[in-house]
Amino acid sequence: MKTMNLKASSECRLDEHKIIAEPFFLPRANEIEIGLAASENLFPLLLKGPTGCGKTRFMQYLAWRLQRPLITVSCHDDLSAADLVGRYLVKGCEAIWQDGPLTLAVKAGAICYLDEIVEARKDTTVIIHPLTDDRRELPIEKLGVLYSAPPEFMLAVSYNPGYQSVLKDLKPSTRQRFVSLNFDYPEAKLEQEIVVRECGIDGELAYQLVKLATMTRGLKESGLAEGASTRLVIQTARLIRSGIDEVNACRVGMIESLTDDPELLKALDEMILSIF
Repeated sequence: MKTMNLKASSECRLDEHKIIAEPFFLPRANEIEIGLAASENLFPLLLKGPTGCGKTRFMQYLAWRLQRPLITVSCHDDLSAADLVGRYLVKGCEAIWQDGPLTLAVKAGAICYLDEIVEARKDTTVIIHPLTDDRRELPIEKLGVLYSAPPEFMLAVSYNPGYQSVLKDLKPSTRQRFVSLNFDYPEAKLEQEIVVRECGIDGELAYQLVKLATMTRGLKESGLAEGASTRLVIQTARLIRSGIDEVNACRVGMIESLTDDPELLKALDEMILSIF
């Protein structure tokens, strides 16, 4: 394979993926400092935590701080290695190579964020291994090229450790390549501040919505797969701000997204009525 050392040049920086305005992110601990230190030392990042707790927003903030493009890939069962690396496409009478998002990120010196990495096929996740150790290389077998990632390139992945089955857990050989950050829902006062800042609602309404979300999270031991995320709280708050009454907004913006079980829905509905 031909090895290519790429510097992050203007023609491949993918300016449309740059975060121009500062994203709103309230740190819970020292995750920002750890993310910056990981970048400085060329370490990949692993973000663990429940859905909608701020992992993606953290990556947006980190990309803004580092002034690097952020290329996000939502992983799924059908995600192939070619989807990440690239493939030949037939245009007219010729085959033209098209880079995948991972290759684009390596060439651009960008941040590549693989969201819910455990949802990808096992043979797909193997291709990131050379990028997560001292080699920092991406082999493109179909082109016979070996790209060396520039210092600006950063790989980050995320997953929800409490949601997927054992069959979809990360292998130790993959997990131990990363600096790991654990995310959870913020404590109540911080979550209220986030909702107020994101939605422009008053503090009392934010308090009530966060209280409802916290109550749903307590039902995980009673059969509810996931409690209401901060994302759902913000979604509900925006519905209320748009004129939907509080009870209906909580039902359609938060509760109905959690389960289809009639008994659980009844219990959750009673929670809404106890607050509003």
